Amino acid sequence: MRLSESDRDSALSVSLDSHPEPGPSSLAGPSNGHKTSLLKTNGFSQPFTNGSSRHSSSDALDGHAPEKHRSSVTRVLLPGKTLYDDSYVDREEFVRLIIQSLRDVGYVESAATLEAESGYIMETPEVAEFRRCILDASWDSAVAALVRLGVTEGEGLWDAKFLIAKQKYLEYLEAGKPTAALHVLRNELAPLNPDEEHLHALSSLMMCSDPEDLRQQIGWDGAGGTSRRRLLMDIQQYIPSSVMIPQRRFATLLEQARAYQQSQCLYHNMPARDQSYSLYADHLCDRNAFPRVTTTMLSQHSDEVWNLEWSHSGRYLATASKDKTAIIWRVEYEKHPQSRRVEPVLTLRDHPYPVGCVAWSLDDSILLTAAEHFIRLWNTRTGACMRVLDQHTDVVTALAWLPDGSGFISGGLDRKIILWDADGKLRDSWGRTPIRVTDLVVTPDFTRLVAVGMYDLPSIPPGAIPQDSGAQSGAGPGANGGANANKTTAETRIIIYDLTTKQPESSIRLDGELTSVKVSADSQYALINRASDNGPSAEIHLLDLGTEQVVRKYSGHSHSKHVIRSCFGGVEGNFIVSGSEDGNVYIWHRDTGTLLEVLTGHGDGSVNSVAWNPANERMFASCSDDHDVRIWEPPPVAEAENGKGKGKGRWDAGVEGSSASASGAGAGGPSPPTSSSSSGGAVAEHEVGYGMGSTTALF
Repeated sequence: MRLSESDRDSALSVSLDSHPEPGPSSLAGPSNGHKTSLLKTNGFSQPFTNGSSRHSSSDALDGHAPEKHRSSVTRVLLPGKTLYDDSYVDREEFVRLIIQSLRDVGYVESAATLEAESGYIMETPEVAEFRRCILDASWDSAVAALVRLGVTEGEGLWDAKFLIAKQKYLEYLEAGKPTAALHVLRNELAPLNPDEEHLHALSSLMMCSDPEDLRQQIGWDGAGGTSRRRLLMDIQQYIPSSVMIPQRRFATLLEQARAYQQSQCLYHNMPARDQSYSLYADHLCDRNAFPRVTTTMLSQHSDEVWNLEWSHSGRYLATASKDKTAIIWRVEYEKHPQSRRVEPVLTLRDHPYPVGCVAWSLDDSILLTAAEHFIRLWNTRTGACMRVLDQHTDVVTALAWLPDGSGFISGGLDRKIILWDADGKLRDSWGRTPIRVTDLVVTPDFTRLVAVGMYDLPSIPPGAIPQDSGAQSGAGPGANGGANANKTTAETRIIIYDLTTKQPESSIRLDGELTSVKVSADSQYALINRASDNGPSAEIHLLDLGTEQVVRKYSGHSHSKHVIRSCFGGVEGNFIVSGSEDGNVYIWHRDTGTLLEVLTGHGDGSVNSVAWNPANERMFASCSDDHDVRIWEPPPVAEAENGKGKGKGRWDAGVEGSSASASGAGAGGPSPPTSSSSSGGAVAEHEVGYGMGSTTALF
């Protein structure tokens, strides 16, 4: 909007928490970006000091631009309406945002000079008057000013009136004026026909014992806090933005540009504590700051390592192996790799079978391990086995602690999902589930449980020709109906349960065998590993739990016969990392699906599982059939090669088709592992036993 002679006021853009204060600035050159050049003057005979002000702060906060600026600054007339000849940015909008920004940071005189030189004002006196009405609690005048600002009759005006009346009601209650508050409730709030439940909640505030009780109940900081400024921000959405510019609009645009550049940076993995952005150049992370080299190799296991998990503190790593042990390693993650100390602090040996799962309690004081159908609770300080749980009748394939640490959930091939207290006491059970659970996870928001596994379909009658459902079956249909007489088909499914009611919210079918599931930190997405078995290619699916749609697929790795696990990693879970049967580690950019890295180093066999350190965004670990665990980080300044791990043959040879479970071994205290092994198994419900390395045996 243009500055006229009658425009005497231009209101300040009020920040949420404080009044504007002078801040640093930089001087711009004389060019205005157009081909035509005009001589200009800044209107001052003597230079001003950066951030100084020649008038009182009260004048600035009142929204008045110093009159001497308007009389002494030469008005500059530029051709066209855009910022540059080849630009689509409207010059008036740009200049008004600059004026707002200058005032926000305290350069009030500079803002007034720009108004005079450009002929544009940030906002009209009507806007300034409306702002003063809200901040001074002139509620009736504020409602009248809304109409003058273009808020017409309809939902917008009613909603804005309700917000103003609500603030008025709360301030009366805070001031100890219940009669006046009741009058507002009956004569101003109720006639606006708000939600009945909302109105009832407001009326219940009349019972608050004192102002502090009122403020605590509704999370409101009172008339003396920032509530009126927040009210201004809430009403802003009903006022045309060209009339009343949204708060800190230029800063919002800069933040959007930063967020976009960050989303386009495939290697963005800068911790929030280290983030430093410049407006002078586009954001781009260095690939050399990304974890892609082995800095530490852990080689104490004597057989394949099947699973691993970091403690919540990031200082300990638990690994589970076919050698019937679980090892807890201390990792000084904050130190440089060349000076870091990594050592096994406990070796847990009392397992009669290979260890397939590990899970840390919320405070890292308890480690759960699962070996076949047994679950053990270990004291992570002493290495003592606190309890052995044997309620499952087939292999336990998943262990997940509740987000509040009050207990944990186990799932297995026996179709059982069991809820336990933190000390191992049975609390509840889901009963018999429709699927043989291969993995499960509890969402961080404590609302849902996501399980994956095999779902048995009804038996095919003798002589019937099965319909092609496209699902991969563990006992796939033959060439004709007779070959399938009296056989049961199966398909893989994701089942999402309500954690409170234990009732399934949805059941989603996916082709291919599902071996792993993880949930994002915001509880919105599930990451699911899908193996290929004479059907669709191996992929990792990113499932939107809200829409129940697969929104991204990650491919390129090898996954057909074994349990391969993946996870989210990096800052804000920007990356997807997974093991692979070709012995490599694969990393994708989460939002684009771009394959970023294929990391070599492990020996023969599969990389079975990966885990990103929760306390160090630039560190993750992987475990493999080669008996080794590798820790990956950005290349050190003096990069050192650690060489390849020990090569081994196919570790699950002979498991497929066996009628017994995989053999196992024991685990114990802090002493090194001993070479002992035993073999045993149990077949539940006429189903083949399960070795943690083979999905073929699993299904």
